[in-house]
Amino acid sequence: MVAIRHNVAMDNTVGSLTQFQMSVIAGSILGDAYICIMPGRSNAFLEINHSIKAKEYVDWKYRVLENVCKSVPQTRKIDEKRTAYRFYTRQSKEFTELLNRFYRDGKKKVPSDLELDPVILAVWLMDDGSRSGGSVYLNTQQFSLSDQKRLMYLLRQMGLKSRLNKDKKYHRIRLLKESLPKLRQIVGPYVIPSMRYKLSYDPVETRSRIY
Repeated sequence: MVAIRHNVAMDNTVGSLTQFQMSVIAGSILGDAYICIMPGRSNAFLEINHSIKAKEYVDWKYRVLENVCKSVPQTRKIDEKRTAYRFYTRQSKEFTELLNRFYRDGKKKVPSDLELDPVILAVWLMDDGSRSGGSVYLNTQQFSLSDQKRLMYLLRQMGLKSRLNKDKKYHRIRLLKESLPKLRQIVGPYVIPSMRYKLSYDPVETRSRIY
């Protein structure tokens, strides 16, 4: 089992969610997570859905959010080669509020009041980060250009320099190599072992404060 040492300052409760849980959720929404309201229902729920290859990561998210979840993670066959691994939370007003903050007309947006913290950044990286040629990318193609520039501003607030790189007809954020040591310092304590390759670490040799 992978556990993360929570920062005591981040354990204040916000509604039925702790601040740590809120940060994990926010980072997930910036990444691959999805929030929606079913027809005829009053409140929204969160879906966490990844490849079965990310089972350890999904199981870690489930342990973090278990008290607000509807059921344990389940596999879902997509086709002969692909299998998803996912879980859902229960419906709640907190997720409805998050839906209103992070979505506009059914598309994800970056809230104007969003502030990054180490957990949000770590989960965002684990969801949508990738490594190529020694560089670390955040695959932000789902966001508008203005939202991506807002995210770059928030990264600068954390001391991280980045640029927009063209990816086919869309853009994504590339963290400059000079900022990678700072990135590792910020998110290292919160990145689970199976995801540390996204930080250009050797997963065998690297040690962290995760236990």
